[in-house]
Amino acid sequence: MKPEILVLGGVWSQEVRDQVQQAFQCHFAPSIPVAGDAAFEAIAGGVRAVLTTGTVGVTPALIASLPALEIVAVHGVGVDAVPLALLADKNIHVTNTPDVLTDDVADFAVTLLLSTARRLPQLDRYVRDGQWPAKAPLTQARSLKGKVAGIVGFGRIGQAVAGRLQGFGIEVRYFQRSAGPAPEKRCASLLALAEESDYLVLCMPGGADTRHMIDAQVLEALGPQGTLVNIARGSVVDEAALVAALRDGRLGAAGLDVFDDEPNVPAALFGLDNVVLTPHVGSFTVEARRAMGRLAVANLVAHFSGEPLPTPVV
Repeated sequence: MKPEILVLGGVWSQEVRDQVQQAFQCHFAPSIPVAGDAAFEAIAGGVRAVLTTGTVGVTPALIASLPALEIVAVHGVGVDAVPLALLADKNIHVTNTPDVLTDDVADFAVTLLLSTARRLPQLDRYVRDGQWPAKAPLTQARSLKGKVAGIVGFGRIGQAVAGRLQGFGIEVRYFQRSAGPAPEKRCASLLALAEESDYLVLCMPGGADTRHMIDAQVLEALGPQGTLVNIARGSVVDEAALVAALRDGRLGAAGLDVFDDEPNVPAALFGLDNVVLTPHVGSFTVEARRAMGRLAVANLVAHFSGEPLPTPVV
């Protein structure tokens, strides 16, 4: 008999659906089931695994309602929506999908930085709206060469972003709380990094430890010529402070792929001309999503086959 698994979220390609349905008895749910859902309670006792996304995660209440749960497989790198300590206490495994999305996320971070720095969305609107023949005034962009990019979080993705930016003649520095590679590029503090940077690229994990790490003081240090790029988690930025800094000209620009209350984006950002907004699509390529799905399923198959997990977190 196939193991029963609960599949959360709506990002699954037909390929992933076919893979999990071939190996498991699947119960699909677009979001985390709520207490009292009769259909969920009818199957909860037999569910031995959860396949979820990095943004949906799992909750303590869901974990408590699944007495046979053995493993949580996360489709993504971030596990801030997963209560790791609770799952470890219960000897429930957690896996994620690192590496396979690194290149595409790093590519997107650089794309977002370039689009923001060179004002590509604004230039696109300028042409589409017929302002070019009318010779409407344009705001000049700034060159990339010779600028400094500060990367917050110098793990796999942060290092991949650094390698790409150096090809544009941008000097790279970074900050993270733990020691990292290239110590000569590491700043003593986040504030020092912001003060020394033209671009601040956020690549750190989400969660309680990094919540609102980018606050009003950091934004002030980045300054009116500075640009913030966030491909990490929306929670790492104090959004109210960010909106105020952008609106008042105390921060030059921002390229944002993630937000604190997705898919709800602060409406105040919509009217600002110094912001580029995208809907959390850093890994949204055919190739990355295919590889992520395969790795997530491979972790589940390995667990139920008694084999070592390819990419364990807990």
